[in-house]
Amino acid sequence: MIINIIVDINIYIWIKNKLRSKKHALIYAVSLILLYVYILVAILIPRRSTSNDGLLLIMWMLFSYLTIYIPKYLYAIIITISKLFKSHRYYATNCIGLIISALVFVMLWWGALITRNSIETREVELNYSNLPKAFDNYKIVQFSDLHLGTFGNDTTFVSDVVNTINSLEPDLVVFTGDIVNRQSIELNPFTSVLSRIKARDGVFSILGNHDYGDYMDWPSQSAKTDNDRLLFNLQEKMGWKMLNNKHHLICHNSDTIVLIGVENWGDPPFKTYGDLLKAYLDLKDNHFKILLSHNSAHWRAEITDKTNIDLMLAGHTHAMQTEIDFFGYRISPAKFRYNEWGGLYNNNNQKLYVNIGLGEVAIPMRIGATPEITLITLKYGQTNNR
Repeated sequence: MIINIIVDINIYIWIKNKLRSKKHALIYAVSLILLYVYILVAILIPRRSTSNDGLLLIMWMLFSYLTIYIPKYLYAIIITISKLFKSHRYYATNCIGLIISALVFVMLWWGALITRNSIETREVELNYSNLPKAFDNYKIVQFSDLHLGTFGNDTTFVSDVVNTINSLEPDLVVFTGDIVNRQSIELNPFTSVLSRIKARDGVFSILGNHDYGDYMDWPSQSAKTDNDRLLFNLQEKMGWKMLNNKHHLICHNSDTIVLIGVENWGDPPFKTYGDLLKAYLDLKDNHFKILLSHNSAHWRAEITDKTNIDLMLAGHTHAMQTEIDFFGYRISPAKFRYNEWGGLYNNNNQKLYVNIGLGEVAIPMRIGATPEITLITLKYGQTNNR
């Protein structure tokens, strides 16, 4: 907030001195007062006890605040650099600063109004020499991190997600956690839409860190327990099978693969509920195994070189809702937090795919990191480690 005030004072002085306009300076001062009142209101709204509508309001208030101040910061930095290097091309520098700030403003709102609704289907083909032959060309659709509270009661986007999934005609559909933001009632408006997802071998889901009600203040432990029970009941009503530290055998002819699901496994500050050994006791047997685990950090901690799980599917990172494709090289701030943050990773014969999710947390925006549905096709043949 102190930085904001410093930046705003400098802009006010610039308007007053450079433009020599008391009228424009007064308009800017009044707009600042209104803006700071707006910010104060957003700060004072309680996050952990407010309704979902209140949380949505906070998200959009926070986002609109950022769309004002991020461009301001950039403009201030450009002008400051110009002054430090004693540039005499003040007018040109000022124009450059204004243009860059305007472009960033447009980019942020484009991410909120366009990119966050632009579903992308990413297709991945995985070859395994130990894949049972009956599962050659087996199609798995993975989706993750819906965070349904972000959409309120509007089912338009979720309906598009369902239609896209069904158009892929999958053998198996898996959801890798974070179906809600804070409380299970967020799922209520979407149960009929999500129940339309169809796959030959069913729809399976696991829990993410947001699915336990840990981001909500509950009046009692029993209220939190009821919240958990509601989530289970609603998913059962949708026809989804939850793998809460459980496994499921998928049989085709005389061949079998094992689908394992753990509850949320969290590196700090996220809580750990997952128990891999409870989900499947013999992790080094000869069955072809697919693990659903929300947090990709689980892969290095307990999977690679410690089990013979063939494929792990995760979500959680969102690519921090920002991703730039630079000549085929994907850049995201998520890489500073997670070793595996999006896409396919290999460790010898083991593979991990991290889906960057469909919904948003905190800020209703995606820059470049388009909402993802992943189509994974398993192939019998030489293992590829690319």
